[in-house]
Amino acid sequence: MERVTQLEYDEERAADMHAVAEARDQAALTRLFDYYVPKIRSFCLAAQPGANLMADDIAQEVMIRIWNKAHTYKPESASLNTWVFTLARNARIDYLRKNSRHQSDIDPEFLWQNVVDENADPFKDAQQKRDQERIQQGLDKLPKDQKQVLAKVYLEGKTHKEAAEELSLPLGTIKSRVRLALHKLTIYVKR
Repeated sequence: MERVTQLEYDEERAADMHAVAEARDQAALTRLFDYYVPKIRSFCLAAQPGANLMADDIAQEVMIRIWNKAHTYKPESASLNTWVFTLARNARIDYLRKNSRHQSDIDPEFLWQNVVDENADPFKDAQQKRDQERIQQGLDKLPKDQKQVLAKVYLEGKTHKEAAEELSLPLGTIKSRVRLALHKLTIYVKR
């Protein structure tokens, strides 16, 4: 059995790269895939043991880049291995930047505890508080049946039909009570 030297192996891979670049030869890409993917996966797993999915994604990305950029490979500038592993290193960096999940010991709740709203308008806040008080006073003056219907529709988010079913009342009665309650509430709040 004839033994293939490393130089012959390198020449075969260089020929495959040339075939991919010039003729878009898929068989040559398959040979490059079979040779480089296990090495790229090992390269990735050496840096992050157990990250099999990441290693697979990066190996796939490198092979896509080889297919798309084969014409940019210059054998006089670097060996094919150097070129491919430069692609792998760059793909790994891109992957980590894109998918990084930064961990921090900072509690986000703590960050927002003492934040002062720079756009706060004390006059608007006072107006809103006064309006809330008037609305509450107006609600307290409503008859119990109207207050109950408003609570179902506006506080519990029920539809008129759902409120009618829950209260065992006709739909028309619910609509009338809502309309009357809102009208009275408007009068109470304007005073």
